Amino acid sequence: MRKIVINGGRSLKGRVTVSGAKNSVVALIPAIILADGIVTLDGVPAISDVDSLIDIMETMGATVTRQGETLEIDPRGVQDMPMPFGKINSLRASYYFYGSLLGRFGQAVVGLPGGCDLGPRPIDLHLKAFEAMGARVTYEGQNMRLSTEGQRIHGAHIYMDTVSVGATINTILAAVKAEGRTVIENAAREPEIIDVATLLNNMGARIRGAGTDIITIDGVENLHGTRHQVIPDRIEAGTYIALAAAVGEGIQIDNVLYEHLESYIAKLEEMGVRMTVSEDAVFVEKQDKLKAVSIKTSPYPGFATDLQQPITPLLLKATGSGYITDTIYEKRVGHVQELANLGADIQTRGNRIAYKGPSHLRGTAVKATDLRAGAAMVIAGLMAEGRTEITNIEFILRGYSNIIEKLTELGADIQLVEE
Repeated sequence: MRKIVINGGRSLKGRVTVSGAKNSVVALIPAIILADGIVTLDGVPAISDVDSLIDIMETMGATVTRQGETLEIDPRGVQDMPMPFGKINSLRASYYFYGSLLGRFGQAVVGLPGGCDLGPRPIDLHLKAFEAMGARVTYEGQNMRLSTEGQRIHGAHIYMDTVSVGATINTILAAVKAEGRTVIENAAREPEIIDVATLLNNMGARIRGAGTDIITIDGVENLHGTRHQVIPDRIEAGTYIALAAAVGEGIQIDNVLYEHLESYIAKLEEMGVRMTVSEDAVFVEKQDKLKAVSIKTSPYPGFATDLQQPITPLLLKATGSGYITDTIYEKRVGHVQELANLGADIQTRGNRIAYKGPSHLRGTAVKATDLRAGAAMVIAGLMAEGRTEITNIEFILRGYSNIIEKLTELGADIQLVEE
């Protein structure tokens, strides 16, 4: 068993650099299956989700070379073969293989996706789009079969019943080599979608409107190799900004795109967090008195659901009371009981989280109930007096590149311990 041990109560100082976006790279790697040549990705984060995706790609026949943050993939050897449940169910983003395999081979047999347990996250929207494009969906045990029965997948006019990042990207992946035009209405607008569309367009795809709610894709027959820089991880950036405000004595977060975090930074400013935002960095000063605020998550460009948990420990430092309402994943409350175990005045009330501050946190044993809850535990452990032990850290390592090393360089007393 591995755990993270933190001796908290220390002030941190220095600089930290944000890695490439986890939510981009988990779609970019499956997208490379569609290429007819070598694709190189720069800025790939050192996270376990990337390790899992490389393993899957190599199992399928791709040639993968990894050196530091650079990943070179030759997908020409990828075979049309079933992807077993055991490999696929380790991460939620495995569903991007549906769209890429369907686009390349006209069929796919893939295990049902895994990932963090955040409540119902159905893939109905994905399947509805695939069916509109001519695919037939059947189930074989724990696997799903998508097939166009020998026909080339065709374009379609698709309206997303709800805004979904995953369904939007998956539809794009299936559509780039389809016959004819595909139009996606009520599409998600997240920066990660623009990143995927940029890669595909650089490979020769014809995608317009990424970043708006209407995306148009004109299918092409071939996609060539290219080189692509992964965008900075806005969720990692937001996590370190919250950490800096909670325990920092002056921390600069580098490789940040402000336009990806406008609503988040606006909420921090409402709290009274003092920071300086420059072209590609945010400097967070040592904080004095903070004001409690209420937060409601919403699709981009609103307050990101993935930042709801990392900001919660900082809220506990503020004076007053407030609520957190997650409209995306109502079950995203696993961090609440763990923070209460650390001494926080926090609880769930219906579909909202209610908190009151300032709370004095004391170190104890806690667990990461999902990826972003794990980030919340790390920040809370740094804030807490005494020793905090975090288990279930595999969740944290799925999404935060070199987190132990980065925090150690800032002056944190933090270790990854194997037992």
